[in-house]
Amino acid sequence: MNIIIGFVIVFGCIIGSFMASGGHIDVLWQPYEFLIIVGAGIGAFIAGNPMKVTKDAGKALGEAFKNSVPKERNYLDTLGVLYALMRDLRTKSRNEIEAHIDNPDESPIFQTAPTVLKNKELTAFICDYVRLIIIGNARSHEIEALMDEEIETISHDKMKSYHALQSMGDAFPAIGIVAAVLGVIHAMGAITEPPEVLGHLIGAALVGTFLGILISYCIVNPLCSMVKAVRTKQNRLYVIVKQTLIAYMNGSVPQVALEYGRKTISSYERPSIDAVEQEMMNPGGGSEKVA
Repeated sequence: MNIIIGFVIVFGCIIGSFMASGGHIDVLWQPYEFLIIVGAGIGAFIAGNPMKVTKDAGKALGEAFKNSVPKERNYLDTLGVLYALMRDLRTKSRNEIEAHIDNPDESPIFQTAPTVLKNKELTAFICDYVRLIIIGNARSHEIEALMDEEIETISHDKMKSYHALQSMGDAFPAIGIVAAVLGVIHAMGAITEPPEVLGHLIGAALVGTFLGILISYCIVNPLCSMVKAVRTKQNRLYVIVKQTLIAYMNGSVPQVALEYGRKTISSYERPSIDAVEQEMMNPGGGSEKVA
């Protein structure tokens, strides 16, 4: 919603001011200039990135428009799964724990947390490190270093689409100049035409520069910022898992270990202690509210 409101303000102010100052809106309608700029930008984007990154960029833009960041239910589900696993690690046999992490889709623990189970990467991350804990040979600082390395790799992969989109956005002003130069060449070819015809052709050429700058700084770059913000918040779930499990490995009881994870959540999004305690007593209690 913020993206749509922002775009309405941008175009409303630009076009409204142009018309209020006496400009004619039809002069800005130059579809071929638009086709040159957008087509060249998208073509260069496809040529310069692997298909996997291209597809992920589309997914990332969808997430940005939907603002697909973790909500309180995502945090509570993650903490609830971790609590249940840590509790079982203290009270149950290795075979019983392995049944949960070998087949999380059939695990009663994961089934109470649909937002975790839906996130296959996060589920695999949790299962992998719980498996290392039950093996019992790795030290906590070794596991922490390994987690840091994997989280950095996940973050790097998730940000590939952001960097690709940002590069495309940065290129649009230069592509706008290309379109403007082509327009000037067209205008010079009609140099013998009357001034009103020549003026229209030169104005059309200058629209190319305008569109390149507008698309870059008022459309693509704001979308890139939103993509970065959404993907960064999504990665916060992995940090929660890391801090919670490391605290448990260092001797904290499950209830205290959860606090290590909860404290990594931004203060304005962090579930209250009461909400976390309620989740421990009634796992998945609010899952029916998940969209």
